[in-house]
Amino acid sequence: MSNHFHALTHRNYRYFWLGQCVSLIGTWMQNIGQSWLVLTLTGSPLLLGLVGTMQFLPITCFSLFAGTLIDKFPKKRILLITQTCSMLLAFALSALVFAGTVQYGYILVMAFLLGLINTFDMPTRQSFNIEIVGKDDLMNAIALNSMTFNMARIVGPSIGAAMMAYLGAGWCFLLNGLSFIAVIYGLLQIEPVPYVRKKKAGAGVLREIRDGIRYISGDPLLAQTILLVTVIGTFAYNFSVLIPVFTKTVLHMEEKTYGLLMSCLGVGSLLGALTMSFRSKKGPKLALSIASAFTVSIILVLNGLNSSLVLSGFLFAVNGLFNILFATNCNSTLQLHAKEEYRSRVMSIYALVFAGSTPIGNLFAGYAADRFGAGGAYVACGIMCLVPVTLIVLLYRRKRQAEGSAATAADDDTSGGAGEGEPSVPPNKANQ
Repeated sequence: MSNHFHALTHRNYRYFWLGQCVSLIGTWMQNIGQSWLVLTLTGSPLLLGLVGTMQFLPITCFSLFAGTLIDKFPKKRILLITQTCSMLLAFALSALVFAGTVQYGYILVMAFLLGLINTFDMPTRQSFNIEIVGKDDLMNAIALNSMTFNMARIVGPSIGAAMMAYLGAGWCFLLNGLSFIAVIYGLLQIEPVPYVRKKKAGAGVLREIRDGIRYISGDPLLAQTILLVTVIGTFAYNFSVLIPVFTKTVLHMEEKTYGLLMSCLGVGSLLGALTMSFRSKKGPKLALSIASAFTVSIILVLNGLNSSLVLSGFLFAVNGLFNILFATNCNSTLQLHAKEEYRSRVMSIYALVFAGSTPIGNLFAGYAADRFGAGGAYVACGIMCLVPVTLIVLLYRRKRQAEGSAATAADDDTSGGAGEGEPSVPPNKANQ
């Protein structure tokens, strides 16, 4: 097996990865089918944004509680339950569409139920990786997961757009339901080495949540990474709201163009995932997270200032590339740097700020698109990323400089007051 794909040497991971390859294509078909269906039923970007809000609201409300529970049960069992429930929801939505009884309210309720399932599914999948590949190949596994996700983002929207154009949105939902069979079969074949955290006497749910938050806030690398993910996760990942509106109102195109733009985003994201896979042995770098965050912010502004299909496709591809560099690097940083007993709690907070912040981002994007148009919404989202990211970077740079000065002063004290020509202790490298 190539050194670039060494996570696939693990039998358990191969089953998991192959199941995801099939299932994620169906997921992307449902994503674009649902967005286009809502926009067709309502004609409102704000109501489309509300669907995204309802889908991620449970993650916002319950993710921290989920993180304290996940480590107390085998993760394989949790994933079998969540994937089966997701499959049943997809079948239910397809039945409503085929019966001609689908309404906006039904889609809203199903989005909320899917979000409730994902509240447990997302952090479980994130922390399950280390049980099936180990620490050495974890970053490569995360990069391969991103590669699979974005290959599906290329293939899924293309198939979904064709399905909607010629057969109707109901087929997107039906095929998504069938695709879950592959991932459920793969999970049944996996024999992981589970980590189940022992219950501590007197450690209630709220106390464990507080303990996890204190652990992150006390670690500069974890804290800065979480803050960056909060900003980018909130304002940069509103594709399901802005791309269909941009397609209809700025480019004046239909379903096929929407699928094409989503595929452009997927091509860039696939290149990002391949890049991270090739460099995974070098480990995650904070500098890469920061550079990617700035690039994504600027690309959002540029996308809002153009109305060309060709340039839009290029900008979406570049955006996809740096989105994946950012997300994969941050995810790997958190999982590899966190202590084992805190990993699920750290990843539940990651899910909270990365996906759970989406209700805020979707509502903001939907409102901005309603008020200023899709182009104005892209510019607004870009600025809402750029300003906080700049402040976070400056804040932690100042903290590192202060730590370096304190370390130098402490060294001078312990050496009895070193002379000017003596070397000082270098700054704390916890964030490098």
